[in-house]
Amino acid sequence: MALLWFLTVAAAVAACAAVPMAADASSHSMFTCEPITLRMCQGLPYNSTFMPNVLNHYDQQTAALAMEPFHPMVNLQCSQELRMFLCALYAPVCTEYGRVTLPCRRLCLQARSDCYGLMDMFGVSWPQEMDCNRFPDCDEPYPRAADLLSSSETPSPEAPGAVQRDYGFWCPRELKMDPDLGYSFMGVRDCSPPCPNMYFGREELAPARYFIGVASIVCLSATLFTFLTFLIDVSRFRYPERPIIFYAVCYMMVSLAFFLGFLLDDAVACNPASPGRFRAATVTQGSHNKACTLLFMVLYFFTMAGSVWWVVLTVTWFLAAVPKWGSEAIEKKALLFHACAWGLPGALTVTLLAMNKIEGDGVSGVCFVGLYDLTALRWFLLAPLGVDVVVGVALLLAGIAALNRVRMEIPLEKENREKLVKFMIRIAVFSVLYLVPLLTVLACYLYESSHRPAWETTWVQERCKEYHIPCPYQVEQNSRPDLVLFITKYLMMLIVGIPSVFWVGSKKTCFEWASFFHGKRRKEMVHKSHQALGPEPDFAQLLLREPSRPIVRKSCGTSTQGTSTHASSTHLAMLDQPASGSTSRAGSVRSGPSKSSGSSFHGSLRRSRDGRYTASSFRAKEECPPYGSLPRLKDQSQSRHCSNNRLDSLSRHGSTQRLESQSRHSSVRDLSVATQAVHGVPGHGVHRVLEEDGTRA
Repeated sequence: MALLWFLTVAAAVAACAAVPMAADASSHSMFTCEPITLRMCQGLPYNSTFMPNVLNHYDQQTAALAMEPFHPMVNLQCSQELRMFLCALYAPVCTEYGRVTLPCRRLCLQARSDCYGLMDMFGVSWPQEMDCNRFPDCDEPYPRAADLLSSSETPSPEAPGAVQRDYGFWCPRELKMDPDLGYSFMGVRDCSPPCPNMYFGREELAPARYFIGVASIVCLSATLFTFLTFLIDVSRFRYPERPIIFYAVCYMMVSLAFFLGFLLDDAVACNPASPGRFRAATVTQGSHNKACTLLFMVLYFFTMAGSVWWVVLTVTWFLAAVPKWGSEAIEKKALLFHACAWGLPGALTVTLLAMNKIEGDGVSGVCFVGLYDLTALRWFLLAPLGVDVVVGVALLLAGIAALNRVRMEIPLEKENREKLVKFMIRIAVFSVLYLVPLLTVLACYLYESSHRPAWETTWVQERCKEYHIPCPYQVEQNSRPDLVLFITKYLMMLIVGIPSVFWVGSKKTCFEWASFFHGKRRKEMVHKSHQALGPEPDFAQLLLREPSRPIVRKSCGTSTQGTSTHASSTHLAMLDQPASGSTSRAGSVRSGPSKSSGSSFHGSLRRSRDGRYTASSFRAKEECPPYGSLPRLKDQSQSRHCSNNRLDSLSRHGSTQRLESQSRHSSVRDLSVATQAVHGVPGHGVHRVLEEDGTRA
């Protein structure tokens, strides 16, 4: 009973003695020779030790807490070798940097056998990390005579009992963070990288910051111009080109985030230094910083959404080129497009917030993902962007191949063929301007992910003495990143949004902006732009028509009807103009009789069974004046009278013959197009032809 009371009192005294040492918050291993502060190890043949010890205790305070269970046995002196054996493990003699001398196996076996009975009485087991088989087989006292020599006289690490090891990365005291924040750096918890950047100094980052700021302003201006052009005339940009507008909006927000990072400098991306707590400025991590979290959400969400909108753009081009969907059919899928383009990036953003993977960027001043965590970089940046590139390129190539097949196999008018070629070139240039920067960004991220371990090892080797942490034992190669790599990466991330202005850049856009600043009405503006600039191709209308759709040629007195491929010249003239309510996909006329036009058709081409085209004319009672002399008519009644005569002649003499020809050759659309031209549907019939030809004259 007295023995139990004595053991209890001894344990309490030892715990009280250890409390002051544990309470010293400023203690930190210097990874060099330091005086022994453990009470149990005072008065030994050596008075300096090296931390971390062989049991990987970071400092002497941690070692003191681990030695507490052995205090009663040391005080009872169950073995003369126990105290020296424990000190050899928890406070080893300091020999040279990175080398630890282990006690002999005989010392361990003697201490364990002497104290086994007392340990069994109190239910204490011999710790696994103190297994005697792990120590060298020798019979020498501790410390050896060679261990007490100076560093220059110390034998090589190959001597018995010497262990050379790599301690890995130990977080310096200046970079340690509170445990509840959830920080991590190089696989070590409660640690954060230094700020503004661990690889570059402030004098190197200053010009890079200004360069990124200028690039963000240029991208913001280009994408904002594209979006405002869309707001001036919303009906101008229909599917399949409507996703370009949302793509521009996404990169407008990306450039805005980079611009805010340039203005805020290190206020958001870095935690301020705390000299009183021995802490340097560190990189912000996690969602505890609200401003950093907001910048991350905007930048990551719209970066991913912009890449998805480009895939949607290639999907709409594919639907228009291969199955030949019209604008209305593609627009019916707009809800699905929006769900994918906004939903998938939203899910990825929420996942990263839940995983607390937000990291401050000391180079650009924003907060992003994958800057120090390689796993997050590979799964949340490289994988989504890589999938978007593969899917988008596949759909784009399929659409361009379909357009080229249309151009090569089906006869088109020379004007329409040129417009189709120009449109294909336009798609190709826009895609190259998008893909080249995006592929450059992916290449930079791949290079960074493959070389980052070497960069980190080099950084530890260069700063280990300053931070008093273990230096790497074996360094295969020294490698430092180049600042040009980071500048190129951010520049390409911003240039990706600039191609949107290429799509809207045209004379029509300049005319619309000029009319907008002069305060003209929208209808007048569109009407005059069509007259002044002439027709441009409409992609949806270009691919909408069937191979049997007739071509309506621009002429006052004649109308040639042949077999068109996918577009008529009148439809190609309707650039950025919504489909008329009086025409359906096949181009049939819904409305009844309309106002008489200034000209009509009086002839057509009919296709015979042998494939040849023959002319069939419908003469009017009174001859029309030539089209070139139409503006010189002095009496407008003469023009109306001539038009009415043509209509009567066409109605009386051509209806039967035309219907018979249509029934024999299955050419029902010829009648609808001729009727549309006769009735003079605005923007599609003779009125439009006269307006264009009169303007050019």
